[in-house]
Amino acid sequence: MINRSSAQQHSELSAQALPPALEDAIAESREALRKILNGDPSGYAALFADRDDITLGNPFGPFGKGRTEVLKALNNAATKYKDGTVVGVDRLAVYGDDRFVSLVEVEHLRAKLGTSGDFSKFAARVTTVFEKIGDSWKLVHRHADPITTPRPAESMLGK
Repeated sequence: MINRSSAQQHSELSAQALPPALEDAIAESREALRKILNGDPSGYAALFADRDDITLGNPFGPFGKGRTEVLKALNNAATKYKDGTVVGVDRLAVYGDDRFVSLVEVEHLRAKLGTSGDFSKFAARVTTVFEKIGDSWKLVHRHADPITTPRPAESMLGK
């Protein structure tokens, strides 16, 4: 059973309610995204909490759990992009409390993908979870995938 007062504490936050330190972490996350679109995973590597229960899911493989797997997934993702930019970010929702905050967003991006020398515009739906650790906010989970339009049920089969 959910305690009513507890459920109210975890309600949707308004953009004005975000603490400055969290806004700073979100800005760092945007810079980390710009960096990874240019082949550099260091921004995300620095922003993720340094512990064994962090998780990362990206379009290039299964979820990674723990610092070692997350860094491996970040390094792999960085090899897929070059000359990239963040075109924009649509924030759909922010949920949380004074310890955990989850953002639901769509990122609009432009980069050269894989071995292509041509620029592509693409989007990712993203869920990001920050945890307040000490005086700063650190990433503890990020999931990004390219599903931003309706798909048929058969798409679950990977065909």
